[in-house]
Amino acid sequence: MGARPAVKDAVSDADGAIVAIACALKLLRMKEKGDDLEGDVILTTHVCPNAPTEPHEPLPSMRYPVSVKKLVEYMVDSSADAILSIDTIKGNRIVNQKGFAISPTVKEGHILRVSEDLLEIMQITTGSLPIVLAITMQDITPYENGIYHLNSIMQPSTVTKAPVVGVAVTTESAVPGCAMGASHPVEIEMAARFVIEVAKSFTQGKCRFYDGKEFEKIVKKYGTMNHLQK
Repeated sequence: MGARPAVKDAVSDADGAIVAIACALKLLRMKEKGDDLEGDVILTTHVCPNAPTEPHEPLPSMRYPVSVKKLVEYMVDSSADAILSIDTIKGNRIVNQKGFAISPTVKEGHILRVSEDLLEIMQITTGSLPIVLAITMQDITPYENGIYHLNSIMQPSTVTKAPVVGVAVTTESAVPGCAMGASHPVEIEMAARFVIEVAKSFTQGKCRFYDGKEFEKIVKKYGTMNHLQK
């Protein structure tokens, strides 16, 4: 959330945690009004006000006060049927649009097709064409293996069998993760609204992160890829 004492305010990389906390508050308010969802929604995040920074291409990024492996072990609940991993991805040249993007679904080392149900929800909540985050095999391997990662957004996929989709808050220009004054309320609100709508639809059984039959066919034809999780 911050890089004090070097940075005297919330940093750009705080957006992911802000979205998660906003979603928790929204769900609490819904429950107070009797708008219960039909399944459980678990929200976890990581808040550190004085995290260090580190060099990263093309722009400096925030470091974690503990290992990413330890973080995801705490943040990923083993009972989850599906996971949305919310993060800020601004310090890159991969996504050049302001708003938020979703990744293809990742399950047990396989990068699967982008969920049509999630694309539909994204179009409805934003009123615009969906933006898809390009990810690579490097991004779905453990973060501290010495291989380049765009960032840590897909790390939950390394510790679960559940399907994982990244929800990335993005910008048109490349912005360092440690930059001040770079959080935009409109994009944060849209990302949070998307997460809430996915939670509503998924708990009603109306939203699929992946095609189970196709996944079985892929594994049967080409084998497992869960060694990439190690």
